Amino acid sequence: MINSALFIGLTTLDLIYLADSPPQNNQKLVATDYTVAAGGPATNAAVTFSHLGNQATILGILGSHPMTKLIHTDLENYQVAIIDLDVDKDTPPPVSSIIVTQSTGERAVISINAIKTQANITSIPPNILENIDIVLIDGHQIGVSKIIAQIAKNQNIPIVIDGGSWKPGFEEILPFVDYAICSANFYPPTCQNQEDVFAYLQDFNIPHIAITQGEKPIQYLIGGQYGIINVPKIQSVDTLGAGDIFHGAFCHYILKTSFTDALALASHIAAEACQYFGTRRWMNS
Repeated sequence: MINSALFIGLTTLDLIYLADSPPQNNQKLVATDYTVAAGGPATNAAVTFSHLGNQATILGILGSHPMTKLIHTDLENYQVAIIDLDVDKDTPPPVSSIIVTQSTGERAVISINAIKTQANITSIPPNILENIDIVLIDGHQIGVSKIIAQIAKNQNIPIVIDGGSWKPGFEEILPFVDYAICSANFYPPTCQNQEDVFAYLQDFNIPHIAITQGEKPIQYLIGGQYGIINVPKIQSVDTLGAGDIFHGAFCHYILKTSFTDALALASHIAAEACQYFGTRRWMNS
């Protein structure tokens, strides 16, 4: 059975370099490798979901600037549909410049998020959730995400949040969430540690909560019961987009299996991706 998902959030153009290290002030570096891809949390998740045999649609702002052709081409290659909430926007899309350290796989990123390009809720197409099995929200389009989360909740469509980092307005979406999958960098207001984060999310009656920690075990909470899931041990080549890929894989597996199994299976997909440079090459392995 082919499932369909809506991914709401950020789409960027990622310029990704592989180098010995990030540059210091006034230093010029020559990269050993280079690639270009569409990026953003929801976008990378959508590409992964599609790669795993599903139908993925991204809802966000792209616009008509010539640079968006690169994004369109990449997403067409991976059979990901785009619903553009502002087709007339003629300014460049957000661009991320990323340097991956060759020896460790760690990445340094400079980018602009969607704070300057928030969509008007009146641009949401009618029947946006028709034939949609699951929704992922990355927090970069809060107004639109809140409206769609309410509709999804009324239609019993599961909602996943990508809690990569806290974004103002997330608290308006959390009451509708079924699966909160957060990174170790996700700290809502007043939260100082992971125990605080679990307690904060529990207050919104979110039934399934997990915190990923890179190469460390995933911590999760279901029905008041805590647990951990070990992740594969690998030698990372590139950790860029690993969390996004994890979320896309989770959306695939949670429609087929249990919460803990979906977390474990998604961790294997993310680990596979980390063994290749860039956010796409693992798919061609």
